[in-house]
Formats: sequence, structure tokens, C-alpha cells
Amino acid sequence: MADVSRLPAPRASDWEWQLHGACRGLDSATFFHPENERGPSRARRERMAKEVCARCPVTEACLNWALQTREPYGVWGGRSTEERAQLIKVAEPA
Repeated sequence: MADVSRLPAPRASDWEWQLHGACRGLDSATFFHPENERGPSRARRERMAKEVCARCPVTEACLNWALQTREPYGVWGGRSTEERAQLIKVAEPA
């Protein structure tokens, strides 16, 4: 087992924003695609997820978290995986 004693303890302030998310309690399948989902089905699911994000009070914190951690899956902060990858690419120095 890895020695994690050197790591800082988790702080509630790092996660507290999640308590206020409009997605809290919703089916995670709305935000994360099933295996082999493509085309209109994926676009419809992402559109539904983004509609939830549009009324969310913590969208900015959610998106910042996903960008900082390079979250590879799902809709976070109203942005899809591909949209977040583009934001990261633009922000990286050439």
C-alpha cells in the first residue's frame, strides 16, 4: 500500500461546491456516456446535461475543477469532454 501520510488532508472547501450542484441526486448517466454511444443519442444526452448545467449555481467551480484535474469523461460545468480538451489546448503555451 502506498504511503499517503505526506499528502495534505482533504479540505471541505475543495468539494463544498458539489453540494450545491443542480446535478446533485440526478442519474449520472445524463452526464457520462455509455460505451459506444454515438451520433444523435450522444448529442441528445449532452444537450440534456448542458440544460441542467445552465441552471446550476456552481457551473464555474465545476468547470474549473474539471479543467484542473483534466477530467477525461462526462459533461462538467456545461462543457463536454471535447470542449474541455479544446479549452485546455488553447490555454497551454505553444
